[in-house]
Amino acid sequence: MTTDGPALAEALPALLAALGTGLGAPSTIALPRVRSAVLFLVDGLGRELLTEHAADAPFLAGMHDAGPLTVGFPTSTPISVTSLGTGLPPGGHGTLGVRFRVDATLLDALTWTQGTDDLRERLAPEVVQPHPTLFERAAAAGVASTVVSARAYRESGLTRSALRGATYRGVGALGDLAAETLTALARPGLVYAYHADLDQLGHLHGPGSLAWRWQLRQIDHLVAMLAEDLPPGTLLAVTGDHGMVAVDRRHDADTHPDLLLAEPVVGGDPRARLVYARPGSAPDVLAAWRATLGGDATVLTGEQAIDDGWFGPVDDAVRDRVPDVVAVTRGSAAVVRSEGEPVLARLPGQHGAVTDAERFVPLLVHAADAASPAG
Repeated sequence: MTTDGPALAEALPALLAALGTGLGAPSTIALPRVRSAVLFLVDGLGRELLTEHAADAPFLAGMHDAGPLTVGFPTSTPISVTSLGTGLPPGGHGTLGVRFRVDATLLDALTWTQGTDDLRERLAPEVVQPHPTLFERAAAAGVASTVVSARAYRESGLTRSALRGATYRGVGALGDLAAETLTALARPGLVYAYHADLDQLGHLHGPGSLAWRWQLRQIDHLVAMLAEDLPPGTLLAVTGDHGMVAVDRRHDADTHPDLLLAEPVVGGDPRARLVYARPGSAPDVLAAWRATLGGDATVLTGEQAIDDGWFGPVDDAVRDRVPDVVAVTRGSAAVVRSEGEPVLARLPGQHGAVTDAERFVPLLVHAADAASPAG
């Protein structure tokens, strides 16, 4: 798989460079030198969706786009947030899917569970993802950083894995998200703010639905008001973690006899399935999934996925997390699990694959009295 332009993993290094630090890998994104910077991540804000619905978001559509940015594979929240927080591709930080295998356990990276079992002690997030985050590195360099996100995520496994090292400000709605962001910007440093509702409504009603468009309008007003109240010398950047597509062709991995052949462990999500075969059965599983999904998916071995760069360079320490079979759907197809994921299986909006609508996100920037671009 080829990548185009800068990656989402470069966003925080670019903001840290704008603050005058040398943290993180060099970024190809040039931003003005500033006193403070905020990265507002709107879950599910794909570049194509924003372009299609620019009339609902005139302020966002009018901002300078320093992207597009390419998100990592699979194009889903835990993968993107961990890349953003560490500056590493999925194969580097090891969060390879929404559900992926760690030490023979299928870990749900969104909830840090397997079924109803909380895995935060047995699979400590700091061990599953041991690389220092950019927030930890910023703190060591004397740069203050703040995460503004939902109260419920404060001690989540994903927060501990990807965002540790920052001061956490828990919020419940757009109002206190804005208030906490502006409060944090009163001192020099870096702020990362996160909002989930656009993604939620895209899943529930479909991307571009009336409910989704009304949520986009609220976010547009929020960003416009934030920009108006920014302290001088502050950079505001808005991005997403993935886009989204509507699905109407569903293959059921829990009921289709060929997809059940040899009883593989099926992880990932409906647009990007990570399939772990029983010992000795990988060739049969690969053949069965290819034949069943046909033109609705690209189905390849895990080794081929590594060789073709789907996960970026894969660290030897996480190589055993790579599945035996990777199934990436095309068009409007999805591979659902009606029994294991009954709610997710019914949702009209999905993401995780590599269509342009899913893998490209904007990087919209607005500077309040900023200086010249940082090198």
